[in-house]
Amino acid sequence: MTRAIENLTKRKATGGRSRPQRGRRAFERDGYAIEPVVGETSMRASRRRGGSVSTGLVSADMANVSDGTGKGVRSKILRVKKSPANRDYERRGVITRGAVIETEAGEAMVTSRPTDDGVVNAVLTKK
Repeated sequence: MTRAIENLTKRKATGGRSRPQRGRRAFERDGYAIEPVVGETSMRASRRRGGSVSTGLVSADMANVSDGTGKGVRSKILRVKKSPANRDYERRGVITRGAVIETEAGEAMVTSRPTDDGVVNAVLTKK
């Protein structure tokens, strides 16, 4: 699915319709944002410029939780407790960077960007 491109769909100052001189280029193609939720782990691959492929999380049930001293453990995500990005994300269980998640290891703050990194890394906030 593609979204409209600002400059190709603008109207003239007089209010008339501005017809684009060309179509959409491949580098202008854009998808909708992935909002990773708590659930069985699944990923989505997307092609980038130069032929490289990047993977983003669609849903995740495990997180790499660090205690701050360098030791880490893989822990199950129970729920999203708080999300500074959007209050609605708390209710829907969307995992973003900076979100506070409840894991089996304890309460942790997400330090990675799941849609870009393809993994949930977190640091314990309290025990």
